[in-house]
Order: sequence, then structure tokens, then C-alpha cells
Amino acid sequence: MSNDEYSATVLGSHWISGPPQPADVAPDRVDGSVLRFGPGVTAAAIAPFPVVPGPAPARRGGGLRRYALAAAVLVAVLVCLAWQRYTPGIAVRDVAVATDPAGPACGGTADVVAVVRTNGRPGTLTYRWIRSDGTRSEPLTERVPRGHQEATLHLLWTFQGEGTYPAKAQLELMEPTRHTPPATEFTYRCVP
Repeated sequence: MSNDEYSATVLGSHWISGPPQPADVAPDRVDGSVLRFGPGVTAAAIAPFPVVPGPAPARRGGGLRRYALAAAVLVAVLVCLAWQRYTPGIAVRDVAVATDPAGPACGGTADVVAVVRTNGRPGTLTYRWIRSDGTRSEPLTERVPRGHQEATLHLLWTFQGEGTYPAKAQLELMEPTRHTPPATEFTYRCVP
């Protein structure tokens, strides 16, 4: 092929004019007096009515007002989480231990009750019971839910046999702080 035979115009002419159009193509649809054929309306078509642009749509609210509710909710959640994390936990205000001073009947069980007053915060109390017969319980726990300002702890001490036994029970509160209130005393009497 020589340079004289090559022509970009000749080779590319079918790209400019497009494929030949048949003369008997049916219109896509009819709008008034304007007929539309083929892939769409050409830029040279004139609208049958005047086109007047309308006013620009009004913007609703400012950018900050749009996110105000979401920001307020986020701040409230963060404050709540910070309050729960950084405020002090459960604190013991007072401990009182009591039982029936008359003691249990023959072969009966004494119910020694400790009432632990707290600040109402949630937390766990760790404690054990110390008895005058030389026994100590393993460390026990009591979960105190939020809003409860008292926890009631029980020691059930069962006696058997005849005789008289002066008994003493003491609560040792180990956590959240150490408290050892005075022991409570009672007498087991079983005389035939």
C-alpha cells in the first residue's frame, strides 16, 4: 500500500454519516405536531411551547440544623457512658447483724441476718461468716443491682442435741471495703 492510496477521510466517512436509514421507519410516538423518529430528538428540534425555568428549589434548614438531633443523641450517650464508667461503684454505708436472741428450739436453725446498706450503685459484695464454733465460710458474693440500697445476707446455723451453747456469729465484709460489725450473740438451749 502506498501513501497515495491511504485517506483518513475515505476510511472514516461511514463513521461520520452513520449507517444508511430506511425511509419507511415508523415513528416512536406522536406528540402534537412534533413527530419523533429513531433514537431521540435532535438538538435542532424546537419545543412546541415555551420552556421557562422555574425558581430554584429552596434549601431546607442549614447544614448544622440537619444534624442537630443526631449530635444531641450522641452527646447524651457519651455522657451516660462516662457517668457509668467514671463515677464511683458500690460503697458500703452501714452494716448491722441481728438474730433472735432466744436462739433456736431443740434441733432448730438460727437465722442470722446481716443488712448491708449501700449507696445504690451496682456492684458485688464479698463476705464470709465466722462462727464461735471455730468454722469460717468460704468467701461468698452477693450481687447488688443499681438502685438497691440494701442487701440482706443470711447465715443459717443448725443445732442438734441436748444442752446449752452460747453462740456468736460475725460477718466479715471483705469487698468493696472491709467492715467487721460487732458479732451477734444468742443461746441454743435444749433441755429435756
